[in-house]
Amino acid sequence: MSKSIEEIQKEIIAEFSDLTDWEEKFQYLIELGEGLPPYPNEKRTEEYIVPGCQSRVWVAPKLEAGKLEFDADSDTALTKGLIAILIRVFSGQSPKDIADASLGFIEEVGLAKFLSISRRNGLFSMVQKLKGYAEKV
Repeated sequence: MSKSIEEIQKEIIAEFSDLTDWEEKFQYLIELGEGLPPYPNEKRTEEYIVPGCQSRVWVAPKLEAGKLEFDADSDTALTKGLIAILIRVFSGQSPKDIADASLGFIEEVGLAKFLSISRRNGLFSMVQKLKGYAEKV
């Protein structure tokens, strides 16, 4: 049985609590981004671009057995880490659970506080794009 959105968020909070400063946290985000599978070139189109991000971010959904899975990529390391952590939370979840999800981990691990305003806006644009896919299914 797959983990719930809440369980995954608790895991992420625990992982970040082991990191002592923001340099370590940013490095961890970058490592998460490096762990993303290769993004399909044919999906590097405007349809999959996340609007409102300074960096270029692509997110492509696929519905399998009633669960959404996401492929994602970005042209900057930190942003790629941010989208990696979001798709970790949302991939394998039902569209309803994604649409209804509250993402308390963003505040709890301090992302909202330590990201620049433009990156924070981009992060929330990524959340909106992912939730938007869930609402359209």
